[in-house]
Amino acid sequence: MSSLAVPSATFAPRRAWLTDLPVLLVAVVWGASYLAAKDITTARTVVAVLVLRFALVLPVLAVAGWRGLRSLTAAQWRGAGLLGLVLSGIFLLETYGVVHTSATNAGLIISLTMIFTPLAEAAVTRVRPPRAFLGAAALSVAGVVLLTQGGGFTAPSAGDLLMLLAALARTAHVLFMARIKAVQDADSLSLTAVQLGGAVGVFAVLAAVPGTGGAPWTVAADFGVREWTGLLFLSVFCTLFAFFVQMWAVRRTSPSRVSLLLGTEPLWAAAAGIALGGERLGALGLLGAVLVLAGTALGRRAAGA
Repeated sequence: MSSLAVPSATFAPRRAWLTDLPVLLVAVVWGASYLAAKDITTARTVVAVLVLRFALVLPVLAVAGWRGLRSLTAAQWRGAGLLGLVLSGIFLLETYGVVHTSATNAGLIISLTMIFTPLAEAAVTRVRPPRAFLGAAALSVAGVVLLTQGGGFTAPSAGDLLMLLAALARTAHVLFMARIKAVQDADSLSLTAVQLGGAVGVFAVLAAVPGTGGAPWTVAADFGVREWTGLLFLSVFCTLFAFFVQMWAVRRTSPSRVSLLLGTEPLWAAAAGIALGGERLGALGLLGAVLVLAGTALGRRAAGA
């Protein structure tokens, strides 16, 4: 989900929690989204669930951002469409990944985006990152290695590798947003609507390809109360609610403060997986989780986030 780069707002410290609390709630629902996706999705229904998840909220975004959509230039449409293609790849990798690994692993591995992004930016700009950041990156990578070895030192699961690719794809998405000049001045709501529209288009095309699983309407017809509850949670809270809270909060506080609060997402992913999903990390996995969280926290501080 994209965030807006706007000037920091001045606010009374005693009222900061009024802004922080909804943002923290976004981090909580994003953390819980891995378990929710895992609960309602199988390898045969990934594409159908993605179509349903975003098709439910796309009309709301389109209506809310209609005026901005009409003012987008052709270059902005093309830039947002390209970002939508990358976004579709992120969600495909994440959803297939969480099907084949634990929700805890998924949430912690995807947090490596916070390490990968500054490293990729440094490679593009040819500016060497601080030693403290490189140390934090090494700590996070070591943590992921341990996290995926709950049953002893074995090859990471396919799901772990897919989540690692998803973290790299998220990094590419951030870099593209920063470097595609046409989209930098675009309205955030319109930009998000076009991206999600492009992603839904990709999912719809894939759903029509033989061998990619059941059709969205067929999968929806087979859903019970639990599946619909999970789908609505992913659509309404993890997409609509999360996006609008970011837009609201970043205008009342600083983007860095919002980013810091959202950075607690892997903590909530682990909490949901263990408390609600009955997942167990084991001694190596627990140590790995601690290293990932410590590494990403130190990395954010070293990068000035």
